[in-house]
Amino acid sequence: MSHYFDHLIIGSGLAGLAYALKIAEKNSGARIGILAKRNLNTGNTELAQGGIAAVISESDSLQQHTLDTLTAGAGLCRADVVEEMVCQGAERIQDLVNWGVKFDTNSESHSFSLTREGGHSARRILHVEDHTGADIHSHLLQKARTFKNIYFLEEHFAIDLILTQDAFPYTLGKNVCIGAYVLNKVTQEIFAIKAQKVVLATGGAGKIYQYTSNWSGATGDGIAMAFRAGARVANMEFMQFHPTCLYHPQSRNFLISEALRGEGAELINSKGEAFMKPYHPLGSLAPRDIVARSIDAEIKKSGADCVFLDITHKSETFLKSRFPAIYNRCLSLGINISESPIPVVPAAHYLCGGILCDSAGVTDIPNLLVLGESACTGLHGANRLASNSLLECLVLAHNAANSALIETDTSIRALEISPFPSQEHQISDELIVVSHMWEEVRRLMWNYMGIVRSNRRLERAKTRLKYIEQEIQEYYSKSQIHSDILELRNIALVAMLSVRCAQMRKESRGIHYNIDFPLSKSPLGPGVDSIVSSTSYYKR
Repeated sequence: MSHYFDHLIIGSGLAGLAYALKIAEKNSGARIGILAKRNLNTGNTELAQGGIAAVISESDSLQQHTLDTLTAGAGLCRADVVEEMVCQGAERIQDLVNWGVKFDTNSESHSFSLTREGGHSARRILHVEDHTGADIHSHLLQKARTFKNIYFLEEHFAIDLILTQDAFPYTLGKNVCIGAYVLNKVTQEIFAIKAQKVVLATGGAGKIYQYTSNWSGATGDGIAMAFRAGARVANMEFMQFHPTCLYHPQSRNFLISEALRGEGAELINSKGEAFMKPYHPLGSLAPRDIVARSIDAEIKKSGADCVFLDITHKSETFLKSRFPAIYNRCLSLGINISESPIPVVPAAHYLCGGILCDSAGVTDIPNLLVLGESACTGLHGANRLASNSLLECLVLAHNAANSALIETDTSIRALEISPFPSQEHQISDELIVVSHMWEEVRRLMWNYMGIVRSNRRLERAKTRLKYIEQEIQEYYSKSQIHSDILELRNIALVAMLSVRCAQMRKESRGIHYNIDFPLSKSPLGPGVDSIVSSTSYYKR
């Protein structure tokens, strides 16, 4: 059995929803399917606290936002992509407003209330208190539900992409993506979905690390699927570590937004001393890679478990109003942030690399698009500027939808797709082993591929991951398909791709810091992408 959509969107976050809305608004006859491997309200978009960066204020400029992005990206950004994304900022904000998002405004002027975050030279972050992502996602999902041609498939896990040469081995010409094999997690049925356009909007891969701010499903599924299908990936070594994740035994992945530092919060050590100025002139508002490494150094130097973020100079009334989610979450754990500093540590946060594509999400594989954190467009370079991520989701979705509306290939609907290979094996108690392997991957990535790396650590990670991949393939081939095994298969591949890219980079740049290559090859000049193809990968 197979199903058909004109547009199959794998992922239900901001990028996927924005693409769906753009298509639906201009083509009411298009069948649009949105897959969510859990429910529609889970994902990293929901967790985005700070906001979205865009040049709105007359005191700001497109040139300055562009320069801030290029500076943060440490010479690895694509200047043309940065300029295009920044220049669309105001229009994409208007899209959100049109879809019902109500950003915070100043009570007197009724203009947008703008805040500042690390690496920004001006206040340009639009926000909805401290739960911007959740509010945006809620409004877009609500809007999408009003379209009769948008269909939602919750609890559906995309296993692998379907290519023409998979379905028709003797087909000549380009290998085209024509759909995906999907697991219905409720019924355990596996079936094919055919599509004119397959859109990967699956988000990041923070769960390859032991400590992360990401949701539990951020396992790099789209990147793994695209790579197995033959798409190139690039710059996977650039996992951004957010400097300030709450350090508390009852809360392992709660983010303390950078917007607190934008409002004057200061990083202090266990002695109560502000320590950031010696590391960077911007102090606590330095770019994230600098702040994360500085905290790491401070913790190692002092032997303490964490550092602290102090915003006690702000009133309780202000904090309750501006940061209600953070205030209430910390208070529930016994921390009154108006009276006591917040214990924080860095955690894996945002992947700046991914599937190589252009500014319209076009990949190496015809008919396959990628949007959001799974994409490597060149916007972020070697380090993402805070709050540029939501902007990239919107611009990519807009550009990709405009391109997809022009191209049509109705012949895919009539294709006969081979059923997924039968799985007659049964799940046994081996799932506990899968859980152990999952934890092993995450621990070794944290220890050997963390904030500070070395050649020796990277080689150790590579050696162990090779054995883990072999073990996983055995489980995958001998066990009934299960979402836990699928996620493990994906995180192991994405972890290995990250290590391989890190080994290719013989320098330190941006987020990637290797003690054996402490300097950038060209500190003031452009860097070179680390690109891995399936051809080179499987020859290793």
